[in-house]
Amino acid sequence: MREDDFIVSKTDLTGRITYGNRIFQEFAGYGESELIGEQHNIIRHPDMPRAAFNLAWDLIKAEKEFFGFVKNMASDGSFYWVFTHITPSYNRHGKVIGYLSVRRKPRPDSVKIVDGLYKQMLEIEKNAGPKQAIEASTRFLVDFLTQKETSYEELVLALQG
Repeated sequence: MREDDFIVSKTDLTGRITYGNRIFQEFAGYGESELIGEQHNIIRHPDMPRAAFNLAWDLIKAEKEFFGFVKNMASDGSFYWVFTHITPSYNRHGKVIGYLSVRRKPRPDSVKIVDGLYKQMLEIEKNAGPKQAIEASTRFLVDFLTQKETSYEELVLALQG
């Protein structure tokens, strides 16, 4: 990503894309008509641990913000890293109607750290089996954070600076 780029997308409550800005379309390699109505995981890179997305969904469904590093995959198979901020979107009555995600260029040194962590989580998920994968990977992440005496949010915000 370029320094001044902001990728913006909106989804409904189930993660179906309802809006994607021009920069989102550019990096994802899809036109607007190819994105609208599709699940946002259309850009999920297979190197991303499932536990990372489970954490994001847990937070936003609880009407909290999520910050994190994500490796996305473009339509041509290439990839790009983003630092993402996801928030619930509300209607005028205060009811959650979807989610807004704004992504920007991550710090390269932070990507190296997070990529190593994600590789360990992904390996744990592969070895744990489908039913225990997310739980085992999440347990590894919690243990890692406990060892570092920090929370997930504190870690990613410190890494992005």
